[in-house]
Amino acid sequence: MFKSVSVFLFAALVLTSCGTVRDSRLNPINWFGRSQSTPVAAASDTEINPLIPRRKESIFRKEKDTSYRGSDLGEITELVVERRPGGAIIRATAVADQLEAFDLKLVEVEEESQAGTLTYAFRGLQPRRTQGPIASRTHTAAVWVTDNQLRDVRVIRVKGARNVRTVKR
Repeated sequence: MFKSVSVFLFAALVLTSCGTVRDSRLNPINWFGRSQSTPVAAASDTEINPLIPRRKESIFRKEKDTSYRGSDLGEITELVVERRPGGAIIRATAVADQLEAFDLKLVEVEEESQAGTLTYAFRGLQPRRTQGPIASRTHTAAVWVTDNQLRDVRVIRVKGARNVRTVKR
């Protein structure tokens, strides 16, 4: 009888201590905390129309434009950094302003990435369509980042047209 009571008390003590390990810094799932949203300054109206070619192609000059012409999606609603062996997956969810956005990418913004900060822009090609329900305009994109790229990074930012989500280590 004494042995079963002591085993029961020991098991209860161990199970109650699991709650503190869940929220501690020792748990690898907690290495990047929850994301925070901040507003973005309004973009200027001097956008370049990607449908108008800049120069004519001729028979002698067949250079293809390989630059990505996506624009920032409306609002970033979720940002999650999932640790994996060898690196992490940065996954962001955004709500586009228009229906039928496609070719979605998390593009690294090198001008805004500083020492200790990694900045991505959630971009996609958005045709000019009518606005639909939020469920049909919600999109998710992810990017793989290696441990070498994350070595000195303390802050990961993903920006959209109207807000920026930030995850701190």
